[in-house]
Amino acid sequence: MSPVFPMLTVLTMFYYMCLRRRARTATRGDMMNSHRTIVSNSRTSPLNAEVVQYAKEVVDFSSHYGSENSMSYTMWNLAGVPNVFPSSGDFTQTAVFRTYGTWWDQCPSASLPFRRTPSSFQSQDYVELTFEQQVYPTAVHVLETYHPGAVIRILACSANPYSPNPPAEVRWEILWSERPMKVNASQARQFKPCIKQINFPTNLIRLEVNSSLLDYYTELDAVVLHGTKDKPLLSLKTALVDMNDLEDDDYEEKDGCEMDALNKKFSSAALGDGPHNGYFDKLPYELIQLILNHLSLPDLCRLAQTCRLLHQHCCDPLQYIHLNLQPYWARLDDTSLEFLQARCVLVQWLNLSWTGNRGFISVSGFSRFLKVCGSELVRLELSCSHFLNDTCLEVISEMCPNLQDLNLSSCDKLPPQAFGHIAKLCSLKRLVLYRTKVEQTALLSILNFCAELQHLSLGSCVMIEDYDVIASMIGAKCKNLRTLDLWRCKNITENGIAELASGCVLLEELDLGWCPTLQSSTGCFVRLARQLPNLQKLFLTANRSVCDTDIEELASNCTRLQQLDILGLKQVFKTVRIVAPL
Repeated sequence: MSPVFPMLTVLTMFYYMCLRRRARTATRGDMMNSHRTIVSNSRTSPLNAEVVQYAKEVVDFSSHYGSENSMSYTMWNLAGVPNVFPSSGDFTQTAVFRTYGTWWDQCPSASLPFRRTPSSFQSQDYVELTFEQQVYPTAVHVLETYHPGAVIRILACSANPYSPNPPAEVRWEILWSERPMKVNASQARQFKPCIKQINFPTNLIRLEVNSSLLDYYTELDAVVLHGTKDKPLLSLKTALVDMNDLEDDDYEEKDGCEMDALNKKFSSAALGDGPHNGYFDKLPYELIQLILNHLSLPDLCRLAQTCRLLHQHCCDPLQYIHLNLQPYWARLDDTSLEFLQARCVLVQWLNLSWTGNRGFISVSGFSRFLKVCGSELVRLELSCSHFLNDTCLEVISEMCPNLQDLNLSSCDKLPPQAFGHIAKLCSLKRLVLYRTKVEQTALLSILNFCAELQHLSLGSCVMIEDYDVIASMIGAKCKNLRTLDLWRCKNITENGIAELASGCVLLEELDLGWCPTLQSSTGCFVRLARQLPNLQKLFLTANRSVCDTDIEELASNCTRLQQLDILGLKQVFKTVRIVAPL
């Protein structure tokens, strides 16, 4: 037989594998999209035709630029038909996240990154949208009106938020994923990534974004879900194969099985005995530990299945001093925490941000974990962890006596009374309460007992009645404060600024963006410039009264200033150069 035929067979199999991979991963955004015209919010026709629908409701998000009591620049603008598209530009009727670029990671309030964060996890923010009808998705279109390119992941959930009965199982599936890429255009576009087919209907879609490569805020106008009511036949896509796909890590699919490794309890009894572990038997214990320190968490769990020696190393609590579980939010549950519990008795940094929602983590499961693993905790990240309640914060205050860093950003479902427990954490140095319902009484108690605070975020805390009282307490009690976020605080005046400036002379970062009650004519900004010479970052966003005199005072007195936001000012006419040290 001619050798040509085996070669053809090999090539055919290779081409088939390439097509399968292309159909499965569904990356490279616009390659395989059809151009559909949306004519209504929902349309159906016989023979399982496509249903096209706009988002009905925004049910969860991690941040937004706008106010909690407004519609301007908020995530709620993603619900319904487009307000702006196809127009381009900066419009208040769009959805805008709080940050962009890399400068937020370079300011004094920025936290150090966690070790063992997988390179595939690049998400910084998210928004979840519901739709009227459950469908099997065939396309998801995102209408971007300004500085596009932030969306990096699209996921679908099996749970129906409008069902009266709780689901027996909640699954998240990645429809499309891509690493951050620079888009060299600021104009509007209809982003139409090629999504993969899934085997369950959905009406809950999640967008995850990374804005680090953007030159300005991204603005989103609407999201359109295309799908069919009946399950489509899985078909092999016959579009051209992008050969670059063959070189990339298939991290989209790895995400789906990583937590499976965490959810299994492996017994060392079934593992092989030495001394047949190769050179590992001859290496010092500390050296093996150093090598394993470079593995991701799921890989560490998989390696524990190989032999007794490596099982011992992989279960060593020293490997879990820093534990970042945020990348695995879609599958982390009580079982995962129970499995990790014995390994995490020495954990000092723990990131549970975005985790536990929709019943994945229970209050009892979280409490059991902290009762075993909370004694050494120094840093606890719980951003957007909506399973938290009053009991959880009470457990944190009792089981984490050494806690110095607590992040409750966007935990907007926490009841106001829960925040009183934070006052027991007297060693706190960093506290993030952005977009929470903390009330004035609880916050005053926290400030009174947590005198070591160095970083405090109170942005968009709408339940605080009098920010002047809060500023006065901060100035009196928090002498070591270095960063303070008062973004969109609604009623601080020159009196609060005076107390703040005189009491917190070490301030390096101050955010007074969108604080409408501050007036330059009172001399409040001149006071800040003269009394806070260590300022490196100052946000005065949208304060229409800031004038040339204020800017000149900042230039003369704040010689370390590196980040100054005066966007939206109307009274500044001169160009003043502010020199910051390299």
